[in-house]
Amino acid sequence: MKAVFIIFNQANTERVEYMLDQLEIRGFTFWEQVQGQGSLTGEPRRGTHTWPEMNSAIITMVEDDKVDVLLKTVHKLDIRNKAIGVRAFVWDITQSY
Repeated sequence: MKAVFIIFNQANTERVEYMLDQLEIRGFTFWEQVQGQGSLTGEPRRGTHTWPEMNSAIITMVEDDKVDVLLKTVHKLDIRNKAIGVRAFVWDITQSY
């Protein structure tokens, strides 16, 4: 099992939720109003007058066989509009309760 953490501009919220639904990934935790800045070319997202945009984030636990298709779908969404961006990170889950 893997944890996939997806960070995205709030403008992509409906697209990310639709993506999870289409991939039959049901369980997730969602955070709104996430601040940050991409490590390479990302603009700050701070919710301020100077940097008004904000990010959101989702973490979901998926079976190993769904990780590749999820990452490919995230990448397609990112290519669709590079200016607003979406990124995904994967961790191994060794135990759960």
